[in-house]
Amino acid sequence: MTRIPLSALILGLAGLIPFVWGALTQLSPALGQWSLSSLGGRFTGPYVGLAYGQVILAFMSGVLWGFATKASGARAATGYALSVIPALWAFFMVGGGPVAAATNLIFGFIGLLILDWFFVLWGLAPRWWMSLRIGLTAVVVLSLGVTVL
Repeated sequence: MTRIPLSALILGLAGLIPFVWGALTQLSPALGQWSLSSLGGRFTGPYVGLAYGQVILAFMSGVLWGFATKASGARAATGYALSVIPALWAFFMVGGGPVAAATNLIFGFIGLLILDWFFVLWGLAPRWWMSLRIGLTAVVVLSLGVTVL
């Protein structure tokens, strides 16, 4: 197995900050109150993770699209078709209150991980990709899970 490039690891971990922050402000009433009064509701509790989660699912569609450009023929067409699923999922499935939105985002990120696996299997994503994505997805799912509980 190849090692995850340091830059990818750092950027991936940085991308977790809004998810973890949202969970922490829900789990700690004092931190949640400070965040609400200092940063506002958009950056507190479930709202930060839910809004950011939609953005990241859409962003990851672009990443998968980029992987699909390495293919040709039917594999490319399949890759392009699969790559739009996370963005469409975020658009159509996230809503209906924080619990429903978080639940659908959790399923979206798990589905994204499955799509990542196919792109690695097809040789379109780097070999280290799943090592990075599994850890990041676990933190995202746990952070969003705080909203569901």
